[in-house]
Amino acid sequence: MPIISIFGAEYCRLDEVAEAVSRTLGYRPSGREVFDLAAARFKAPADDLARAVLGPPFVFNNFSHKRERYLAFVRAAVAESLQDDLVLHGPAALLIPREISHVLKVCLLSDPDFRADRLAREKGIGRTEARRLVKEADAKLHQWAHYLFKTSPWDKALYDVKIPMNAAAVDDAVKIIAESAGKDALKPTDRSQQAVQDFRLAAEAGVALAEAGYFHKTEARDGHVAVVVDDYVLRLEKLEGEIRKRLASVAGVKTVQVKPGPNFRASSVFTSVEVEMPAKVLLVDDEKDFVLTLSERLEMRDIAPAVAYDGEEALNILKEEEPEVMVLDLKMPGIDGIEVLRRVKAEHPKVEVIILTGHGSEKDRELCLSLGAFAYLEKPVDIETLSKTMKAAYEKIRNGKTPNASNP
Repeated sequence: MPIISIFGAEYCRLDEVAEAVSRTLGYRPSGREVFDLAAARFKAPADDLARAVLGPPFVFNNFSHKRERYLAFVRAAVAESLQDDLVLHGPAALLIPREISHVLKVCLLSDPDFRADRLAREKGIGRTEARRLVKEADAKLHQWAHYLFKTSPWDKALYDVKIPMNAAAVDDAVKIIAESAGKDALKPTDRSQQAVQDFRLAAEAGVALAEAGYFHKTEARDGHVAVVVDDYVLRLEKLEGEIRKRLASVAGVKTVQVKPGPNFRASSVFTSVEVEMPAKVLLVDDEKDFVLTLSERLEMRDIAPAVAYDGEEALNILKEEEPEVMVLDLKMPGIDGIEVLRRVKAEHPKVEVIILTGHGSEKDRELCLSLGAFAYLEKPVDIETLSKTMKAAYEKIRNGKTPNASNP
């Protein structure tokens, strides 16, 4: 019998269908269990592993690459779990490669209004709120499918069977899936069984690279591993040597090929390798247009900041991961900038805080500096002035000393 994967829109009774299929066919269901498997093996929180799939995004992921690392773990868990008589259901089902031909790929879907009506009835909430939740859930699935395949999660090319749950009961869906699973085209073959082994080897190679800080697509066939480099690289031959070294200890690897992907470009030999600016920056300001403009200007300087629009959000971000530098406004609704500064320096003393405000006074300036702010700047600020101040703050962090910072 084939492996069965079931992906579905939220509020389409996915779990009910998967459990019913498992009972009918005597299969083993795996939904949340795949994240528990990855958590046990890689000592990572199961909730964070699930978060890597559907979000919300990890703070400072451009620096930490936590999502890429955790997805490598989830992929390995999916590969490890692929055995006959398995029903894998949920978003992780999309990780099974098409080359494994003895997998019946099923998609459950229905129109948003149908799902919103059902959700409103079951949860006792208004239709407006139900529509919002459905739209939010669909957006996460779209982002996931686009991340993997650059396509919609409902693309018919991804599935063997699509079942409209607005027109089918759970029993109807189970019958369709059970009948489809019995087709001769889905019987395991030597090649499809080898494709499972290839998937496992590619996943293990991906884990080995991710744990070493390399995040590239891995493929495998009969022990021969290909690593696809699809970004900017200064010296491909050096990277190739490092990758070969990392994969040499992975069981089952016979050869390693490193090849450029469609988006690969060799960086200029004149690219600066000296990093003088902080990698983890948090902007805290309730003026969204200002934050957007400032973020764009910083991104032009290879700084991709995280953003919080009020003090409470900023403090919650710090509970998850500390920035190196925080750029903080003073006048915000709720917890104001002074109180945020006070708490940050008390609970996260290594974070350097640059005050950037348009409504401060000399008294505010003196108070902020006495509370430990690295610098006090006033809007409108020249981007060069802010960049120099951030650079000085980062220099203090790196050297453990206070450089000559400008405090206009």
